[in-house]
Amino acid sequence: MTLRVLCVFLLSGWLTVSAAALPIPENGPALRIQGSNTIGAELGPALVEGLLREQGLLKIHRETPDSANELRIVGQSAQGKSVVVEIAAHGSSTGFTALKAAAADLAASSRPIKDSELLSLQSLGDLKSPAAEQVIAIDGLAIILHPDNPLQQLDTEQLARIFAGEVKTWEDLGGHGGAIHLYARDDQSGTYDTFKELVLSRRGKNLSSVAKRFESSEQLSDAVSADPQGIGFIGLPYVRQAKAVAIADGASQSMLPLSSLIATEDYPLSRRLFFYMPPNSKNPWAKALAAFAQSRQGQAIVAANGFISQTVQAMTVAPNALMPEGYQSLSRHAQRLTVNFRFEEGSASLDNKARQDLARVLDYIKRQNKTDRTVTLIGFGDVKDDPARADLLSKLRAMAVRRELVKNGVVLREVRGFGAQMPVAANSADEGRIKNRRVEVWVY
Repeated sequence: MTLRVLCVFLLSGWLTVSAAALPIPENGPALRIQGSNTIGAELGPALVEGLLREQGLLKIHRETPDSANELRIVGQSAQGKSVVVEIAAHGSSTGFTALKAAAADLAASSRPIKDSELLSLQSLGDLKSPAAEQVIAIDGLAIILHPDNPLQQLDTEQLARIFAGEVKTWEDLGGHGGAIHLYARDDQSGTYDTFKELVLSRRGKNLSSVAKRFESSEQLSDAVSADPQGIGFIGLPYVRQAKAVAIADGASQSMLPLSSLIATEDYPLSRRLFFYMPPNSKNPWAKALAAFAQSRQGQAIVAANGFISQTVQAMTVAPNALMPEGYQSLSRHAQRLTVNFRFEEGSASLDNKARQDLARVLDYIKRQNKTDRTVTLIGFGDVKDDPARADLLSKLRAMAVRRELVKNGVVLREVRGFGAQMPVAANSADEGRIKNRRVEVWVY
């Protein structure tokens, strides 16, 4: 007995859908997903339900076992055969542990795979290969306060000192309210790993032992919104009744966790959400779900669940005095696409998300009839000893994207490099330098 499966692939710059046979297992679950609570709480189940609907299954419903943060999604074929997908959402690291133990077919992670995990799982193939590492959504870590807290912005240096317990009172930050109460996700959480990586570890700090820890994103957010002295970090969909503050990193402007700034990954605490599966996986349901998550239907589900979809759109950027004059002129006459191309560390090769985004950008350009001299690429880089070298490298990265677009019939209007201007992250750490090495796409 078979069902349809949607496979999304790049063909001449277009996202294309094709049909293939997908078997229903006679025994046991069709798919086992373990990992991130950020994904597993709602987004993962919603994507699974969307795929099952796409396959024509009936009576799709959720079953909650006794274990917290676990569920089963069940559908029924027209012939009465049940299809079961099991989801366990106990934190990103548990997904990779489950892959190694053959207890999961797919790992959901709200952070990139670590080098130690990559090495541990090398018998399953290269989990950093394009087939294995799938970016399914963009999220932003929001720094949340009680709604009545008057504080409007913080920088990442202040955040590190606050959550390390070095800044102990709101008065130390120019506010009022007495002692600061810290709220954080648990050690298994990809949300915590991301915060630790982006904020704490970069400054050689550890989370204070007095922080209250939570496995549930919802419970953490509700606790902060009920505590006038509270501060916490959370995935964007879980801000709920709390108040998010603007964040700055290094010389970057302070930014609220707005959809447009997270989509381009300019917001300092933006992050990618992933599916990881062994490249030699024999489970067609894992491949089907990864493909569905990348499709327009899947990305619509991403947006409906409060995350930032990777669907490409044009947005107007208001010029301001902090922008270079050439950039101000561009913003007056063109619109920026909601995607930045980024590169593998230490190279001009597009990373896995950029390869996926290339298909989406080409799709947008062709659907909008903008293939003939209406697209401009703007490259940026990190600070170099020689400003001329920074300018050159930023333009070379833009030229790398240009080559891929030209292969697919796009005639560009202009390619420019702005060097180390307009940083979106601090250049004092590898993660910040990588984030600053980016290429923006503008259309007239």
